[in-house]
Amino acid sequence: MPRATAQAASHGPRDDDKRERILAAALEAFSAQGFDGATTREIATRAGVNLGLIQYYFEGKENLWRAAVERAFEQIRESLAPVLSDPSLTDEDARTRSVIRAWVRFVATRPEFVHLMHDEGRRDSPRMRWLVDNHVRPLYDGICGMLTRAQEQGRLPADIDVVHFHYIVVGATSLIFHQGEECKRLTGVNPADEAVIEQHATAVETLLLGPPSKETPR
Repeated sequence: MPRATAQAASHGPRDDDKRERILAAALEAFSAQGFDGATTREIATRAGVNLGLIQYYFEGKENLWRAAVERAFEQIRESLAPVLSDPSLTDEDARTRSVIRAWVRFVATRPEFVHLMHDEGRRDSPRMRWLVDNHVRPLYDGICGMLTRAQEQGRLPADIDVVHFHYIVVGATSLIFHQGEECKRLTGVNPADEAVIEQHATAVETLLLGPPSKETPR
């Protein structure tokens, strides 16, 4: 366990800020250059901190990569929590639609997370296995639960394995942001624009679940 974790209680706001800057810079570097291509020196420069702080907080590159990934998944949970606990979403259809829209908004504003996931997911490695077993699988189980209930209620075809719906959702929600520069060049549309993000959320929701009823809250 990184030494800084055990000492977290003694850290002040400035220490927390430096640590968060390192994690954000690490996610950017790992997503842009991969684990092997990114260096702790470059990450320290991006974060505007002394290189020694990375060793102090994380005790090396591998722990830093894991901490950056864990922070990204914490942000996912923080983004979805208001939807999952919203008392106004009283039926499964409305909740599923809201989760889809929240997920689109998350990946739209975290393209570095999308890049890292695409990069790590395409090869068998200890990092990929750790990523799946510790973070992706719980998220997958939750998504598949929602998709299965949609099948049981007749909102999705029941004869198609949910694994296909899962990857359809993942691809449909994230590809436009993963290929953001291509999209701008090809279409003149900037996927980072807020209006485009909302349009894309509507498109994914409608393609998967059909148009919402008039009673479904946005």
